[in-house]
Amino acid sequence: MSQPRSLFSHEVADLCLGKPPLKSLSIAATVGEALSALKRLGETFLSVWSCNHAERNNDVIVEEECRCVGKVCMLDVIAYLGKEENRSSPAKALEAPLAVLIHREPATALVRHLEPHASLVEAMDLILEGAQNLVIPLESRRNTGLRNKLLHSNSFNPTVHNNREYCWLTQEDIVRYLLNSIGYFSHVSNTAINTLHIIDSINMLAVHYDDPASAALPLISQSLVQQTSVAILDGEGIVIGEISPYTLNTFHESVAAAIVTLSAGELMAYIDCGGPWDDQVQLVKDRLLEKKYEGLLELMEEDFTFSSSSSICSTSSDEEFGQGRSWRLGGYSARLVRRSEAIVCYPCSSLVAVMVQALSHRVSYVWVVDEDRTLSGIVTFASMFKIFRDRLRFMA
Repeated sequence: MSQPRSLFSHEVADLCLGKPPLKSLSIAATVGEALSALKRLGETFLSVWSCNHAERNNDVIVEEECRCVGKVCMLDVIAYLGKEENRSSPAKALEAPLAVLIHREPATALVRHLEPHASLVEAMDLILEGAQNLVIPLESRRNTGLRNKLLHSNSFNPTVHNNREYCWLTQEDIVRYLLNSIGYFSHVSNTAINTLHIIDSINMLAVHYDDPASAALPLISQSLVQQTSVAILDGEGIVIGEISPYTLNTFHESVAAAIVTLSAGELMAYIDCGGPWDDQVQLVKDRLLEKKYEGLLELMEEDFTFSSSSSICSTSSDEEFGQGRSWRLGGYSARLVRRSEAIVCYPCSSLVAVMVQALSHRVSYVWVVDEDRTLSGIVTFASMFKIFRDRLRFMA
């Protein structure tokens, strides 16, 4: 009985120990300002808040004055620049308000606030409702007036809101915690995933090798929202690779040029191991000229010029994608950047084996294939949560 009780006694604050405070942007910023901040800070994601610190009186604290309304990453910018209406003038597109990149449907909010004393079960329930990131106030570590004034003075990327610092709690954080407590779930952890009915064979995102990558752009954006990936299939439905948002997010915004000119298979090769070869780059440039996308070509030239002279850009909180970054040939060099090979398991794989597989690759999904590698479904962290949540409900 002590084991279930210990699970229920934990608060989400216990999972936030040691996490860095969120860096942020105002919802009033532009897409270009977000792009600049992502590059300058080296963050995988930046939180987006609906407050203006430049106009805030530090001596007056207004409850709920600031609220995190979303998050933004490099792939959001890449997908936005790759849209047909933005291809001819990407510089103009960067002047748009940041709000165009934020998913703001209340019923499926990707970012939700949660107090630090909330239970693990409450956090899991929010994720099952569609949340990707939970915004948790950090326990006060530097609660002096001077420190708060210094933090508030950094109005472009503040870490303090409502006189508090916050951190992300991600799906991966909770899965790691559950794996460390897997003994509580021994009767289901060794059960095959097909027996647990957590294989999703309907909501799979996949394209064929020869399909235009531009046609896959909506799926790439969807995979970012779902925290999955886009599988690349051959003519017989066999998985030969993937276009991963985890990998694309490590590239310059100019990779949008590759998306609008290459096939899905060519794009998979282009982003493999963190950066393209010279002949692949030249192929993209030639096709941009053919399509008369001078704006994207100019963007590409600027990025590659910058890449050749740029030094390593460090990151303080690559919590979701777990990838170190340094500029190289249109992308970030691969210290921890994954290859484009799909991560797969089989219907008979156990739940704990799939959990370990996903966590070891720093992804939140694993493709399910048959013995001949024909795609049959996908297992996600969200589907795993349903099993653990049902078990916790039974324990209660």
